Amino acid sequence: MNKSVKTILIIVGVGLLAYGIYTMIIPETQISIGDLDIVKQQDNTNAYITIGLGLVALFIGFLGGKKA
Repeated sequence: MNKSVKTILIIVGVGLLAYGIYTMIIPETQISIGDLDIVKQQDNTNAYITIGLGLVALFIGFLGGKKA
């Protein structure tokens, strides 16, 4: 595998991992009007998919193209 392709895959993998972890950690949306509290529950499905894609990109970037 070309060295530049491996570098791009590693950078994309790290970026996807960071974004996935960020979207998982950000707090839930909450609106308070007087005594009324409205809380939107956070769905982490997209964060899990993003983290998984980041791990796959890192795996391919580090191990792809190595000769036995």
